[in-house]
Amino acid sequence: MDEFDSFVRSRSAALLRSAYLLTGDQHLAEDLVQSALARTHRAWGRLRDRGHVEAYTRKTMYHLQVSWWRRQRPEAMPGELPEPGGGVDHADQAAVRMVLRAALLKLSAKQRAVLVLRYFEDCTETEAADLLGVSVGTVKSQTFKALAKLRQIYRLEGAVR
Repeated sequence: MDEFDSFVRSRSAALLRSAYLLTGDQHLAEDLVQSALARTHRAWGRLRDRGHVEAYTRKTMYHLQVSWWRRQRPEAMPGELPEPGGGVDHADQAAVRMVLRAALLKLSAKQRAVLVLRYFEDCTETEAADLLGVSVGTVKSQTFKALAKLRQIYRLEGAVR
């Protein structure tokens, strides 16, 4: 299990950042990562190719998030975006994170997940559809709606400034 411990130590921050983008909440993101890592730990003996452990864990996170959506509408609670490991935070990076967080929180959970998978995780439409358990058409329509809403937010906030 030293291998699993090493994986958790090295990849938890990246998993937490992705989970935060999916959930929009620090506490829900931590719960999501913890649940996904618990499932990964249980499957550890069955995972033959250790090079794909992170992909397995991320897919587990996406599936868990979808099942949580189906059970209940997630609460929106304030939280902080996890800092990337180590480095000094620059003002520009902080501003971008704040704008990104605010914009993502204005989207529905499904729209947010589609954008995270497509543009932050670089998944194809087909991969995103498979991970979320929806059709490619749903991924396309949710992406279109999410981008349109982000454009509207940008126009409104740009007009205020």
